[in-house]
Amino acid sequence: MPEFCDVALPVPLDMAFTYRIANGIQPAVGGRVLVPFRQRRMPGVVVELHDREPKVQAKNIISALDSSPVLDDQLLQLGRWIANYYLAPLGEVFRSMLPLAAEFKHSINYRITDEGRLALHQASMSGSSGRSRRTPEEQLAEFRVLDYLSERDMAREVSLRAAARASKTVLEGMVRKRWIAREDLSDARDGARMMKFAILKNVEGRLNANQRTLIDTLAAAGGRISVEALRGLAVPRTTLATLVKRGGVEITEEPAGFTLSGLKARPSQFDFQLNAAQQDALKNVQREIAASTF
Repeated sequence: MPEFCDVALPVPLDMAFTYRIANGIQPAVGGRVLVPFRQRRMPGVVVELHDREPKVQAKNIISALDSSPVLDDQLLQLGRWIANYYLAPLGEVFRSMLPLAAEFKHSINYRITDEGRLALHQASMSGSSGRSRRTPEEQLAEFRVLDYLSERDMAREVSLRAAARASKTVLEGMVRKRWIAREDLSDARDGARMMKFAILKNVEGRLNANQRTLIDTLAAAGGRISVEALRGLAVPRTTLATLVKRGGVEITEEPAGFTLSGLKARPSQFDFQLNAAQQDALKNVQREIAASTF
């Protein structure tokens, strides 16, 4: 197995990036690999395997997402032609050519560190520091983040920011202080359609009429119902978001089940009768196609 591979990444740069092949990983030309790029994980298409050591230190690929090529030699050549003709980045072209099953999901997660637990404990004992460069609002957001993460092993960035009402700037500052750790768990996913479901948790405190309606609907459905069904209720969409922030409802994603529609199929636009001349012409075309001479 060669020691290095060139990977076309979906970034606005007209070049491939060289990575080291390690840990027994066996990438394939035309297959996808997961690689570190700047401070995130990113999928790319392998365009070459070789033993030419680059002038700069090459990072290791994280994993091979495909054991066999998803783009064969002809498709790779087509992608290069498209990139050259339209002056498009090669990685972006390959990304648009990948099959639906090659979908990739970005997932940034956070967890609390020992330093963060200590900071949370000190804040609960003595309050926030008056010498902090952070505004009182930012300090409060930091402690909401620590409090939220202290009850979980890990939380997705979207859920954390919504529940703690914290900006990316606040999270980045907490990472620099080593109160929380940022982990990129992006990986390949199935191209199946996903649906969001609301899960009923423990609800504490007073509820207004809209919140009570949503909670009662969830309870009547056994504590689990699709978000799409909840949106059919005569309550504002912010009601569900508020309950998620309070920890009374959790949102999860699951593959959508396949059900047959009860609607009748539309009549075909090509359901018409051909005259004799048209039938003869169609037969000639079909004959030429079968003989590979058309």
